[in-house]
Amino acid sequence: MYYIGVDLGTSSVKLLLMDEKGEIKNIVSKEYPLYFPKTGWSEQKPEDWWSRTKEGIRELVSVVDPANVAGISFGGQMHGLVILDKEDNVLRPAILWNDGRTQAECDYLNKEIGREKISAYTANMALTGFTAPKLLWVKKNEPEIFAKIEKIMLPKDYLAYKLSGVHCTDVSDASGMLLFDVKNKRWSKEMMEIVGVKESQLAKIFESYEVVGTLLPDVAAELGLPETVKVIAGAGDNAAGAVGTGTLEHGMCSVSLGTSGTVFIATDEFAVDDANAMHSFAHANGKYHFLGCMLSAASSNKWWMDDIIGTKDYAAEQKGITEIGKNHVYYLPYLMGERTPHNNPNARGCFVGLSMDTKREDMTLAVMEGVTYALRDALEIARSFGVEITRVRAIGGGAKSPLWCRVLANIMNVKVDRINCEEGPGYGAAILAAVGCGEFASVEEAASKLIRVVDTIEQEPAVVAEYEKRYAIFRSIYPALVPVFDEIAANE
Repeated sequence: MYYIGVDLGTSSVKLLLMDEKGEIKNIVSKEYPLYFPKTGWSEQKPEDWWSRTKEGIRELVSVVDPANVAGISFGGQMHGLVILDKEDNVLRPAILWNDGRTQAECDYLNKEIGREKISAYTANMALTGFTAPKLLWVKKNEPEIFAKIEKIMLPKDYLAYKLSGVHCTDVSDASGMLLFDVKNKRWSKEMMEIVGVKESQLAKIFESYEVVGTLLPDVAAELGLPETVKVIAGAGDNAAGAVGTGTLEHGMCSVSLGTSGTVFIATDEFAVDDANAMHSFAHANGKYHFLGCMLSAASSNKWWMDDIIGTKDYAAEQKGITEIGKNHVYYLPYLMGERTPHNNPNARGCFVGLSMDTKREDMTLAVMEGVTYALRDALEIARSFGVEITRVRAIGGGAKSPLWCRVLANIMNVKVDRINCEEGPGYGAAILAAVGCGEFASVEEAASKLIRVVDTIEQEPAVVAEYEKRYAIFRSIYPALVPVFDEIAANE
């Protein structure tokens, strides 16, 4: 049998077809537009996701007998606000995870309602990326649209709804809405009251591996698939990516060098970072995880390569870099503000330490180092409350770079494992589909049978020592520039 994993990303939807042995039979990617109506705003049209996903599925299954497709599941960009009216029409473009317009709403939640209360209700603090502040923004700025809301959902859940007709979400994705009681895995009555929404507007909650329904007859006919294809709830992209890397056992850690960057730490029991610097979310295997998130990881490298240098040959730009740990150039990767640990939408990207002898390679390396320093900030928070992390599994586009993995190992002082499949959320989604269809008894069983470490990059003690000194310098730069960032934001 075959299983489809749908990775609904920020720039494209990537679809993966896996058989029962975990072998990938086909991968298809379909791009769609990203809109920036104002500085700091980020939106997409859910209709684009749906049309491109349908195109992708038809192409994906063209290499096999579609009658043997058993299930479909999802890994998707988190936090995005999708709202529908009574006729299932999309009321406005989706406001995405990297949209920064809701600072006033976050200040209201964290300061007037109180961060401690919000954390008690949801295990997290209000951040501009989260869904609840977006609803408050719509309520204040687009009241006529807010009044028409019949259904509230997340990006991947819109696809599940269009496929199955079931208004559903999963516990991992719901954890990032700031409407969800993560500890008890239910909607928070207190948060619904604060935001002004009813439970009937919110989705039915599933574990990530649970079946929510089957394909609607007309959708099945359009896609050329059997009506018996099961639709499995799926997970937020980070939890799905963790499934795809086998980051499931307590204390295991994965680092994603994708568009955004994450440090993901699996835990067996629910726990909260008192400062809310790390997110406390439900995991896709029925347990929990800590998550540190930065907004511009591999996208920093893409910006540097594509827009500044003007090249698509990333490997060629990195080829001349052989020595690491001695760079005198520093890069702050805050192109769209930052989440962990600063929670500051006004933060900006910059280079520090340029001199007349600075070379192009120094700046290219600085971008990779700056992203990795910022990810280490999240790792250090986890270490500060007793989580011992000595190795990580690297995923995302940046992890395909041997140089970046070497930088990662030495800046974080960990062993970096590379696994047999680098498809992350798409592969994790396909695994969830297989579990939901009964191919495996549990997510853990599937991961143990399908995922293995194929390469390990180890630390170099002398380089680690050099990076320790430079990391201290990196950490001193952001506090010094906060007043400048605020002044820039005030004059935009």
